[in-house]
Amino acid sequence: MAKRVDIAVKQSIPAHLRYTIADFNRDFPTDDACLEKIKEDRFPGGMAKCEKCAVDRRHYRVTGRTAYACDHCGNHIYPLAGTIFEKTTTSLRLWFYAMYLMSSTRCGISAKQIQRETGVTYKTAWRMFRQIRSLLGEDLQLEGPTVEMDETYIGGVRKYGTGRPMRGDKKKTPVVGIVERKGRVIAKTTPDVSGNTLLGMVRERVLPESTIYTDELSSYDGVKNVQRKDGKGNAGYQHRRINHSSKVYVVGDIHTNSVEGFWSLLKRGIGGVYHAVSQKYLQTYLDEYTFRYNRRDQGNLIFKSVLAKVSERAE
Repeated sequence: MAKRVDIAVKQSIPAHLRYTIADFNRDFPTDDACLEKIKEDRFPGGMAKCEKCAVDRRHYRVTGRTAYACDHCGNHIYPLAGTIFEKTTTSLRLWFYAMYLMSSTRCGISAKQIQRETGVTYKTAWRMFRQIRSLLGEDLQLEGPTVEMDETYIGGVRKYGTGRPMRGDKKKTPVVGIVERKGRVIAKTTPDVSGNTLLGMVRERVLPESTIYTDELSSYDGVKNVQRKDGKGNAGYQHRRINHSSKVYVVGDIHTNSVEGFWSLLKRGIGGVYHAVSQKYLQTYLDEYTFRYNRRDQGNLIFKSVLAKVSERAE
């Protein structure tokens, strides 16, 4: 008889950062469990201000409805009101599952795949993803002390041949990325990559006194002269450049490899999963990728960060 050999499977995610499908099924087995989670996030312990009583009252679930009733007068509150789930006819558990899948992959997951796994229509799956992505945009200021900045172009084949688009070419969309080394990233669509646009982003998004690493693009020439947002003098940025046109990519600590790595992740994801992204919705896809990138040290717990956004963005 052959001897059985047990082989330990090495996990890439530390135990305290794992959130498996078994954990998901345990925490959210039904629509009611999902509704209770949203209620607890918005109204902990069921305590909420009753419009009729005009004071905080405890509320209890109304059987068969997505409502909770005041324990004193019976007035209802609706935890889903103002959220991306308002008026949805799709199972809350499927919404939660879609958020779980989106947060558990580095490169994203397509609406077509959600359609296959859940049985909803493609139109419903696409709408769910669009609504979930609407939660993921963040207004960040990078704290440095060292950041990298670069621009890229995303979209169809260039109208005038190969290489970067020329003025008036509307086939591709400029995207500017700024990343803290070993930290967070910002990626925004822009109308162009002129000096005014790029230096304006530096002023708005990078903490004064930071060192900024870029390539040789002339639009970055004025980085050292950027003024503070409050108008109180020079922001004190230091500027270091690497000359990519001369095939030089690293000189000591001068490089833009961090932001280039993010571009690689973004483009491989869009090309491999979504194949093509329209200009209209490109920023929402950038928000999705930056959201995951900025929480890459959370493992599968990114799902809980996405879920928390539902209540944070509730109207």
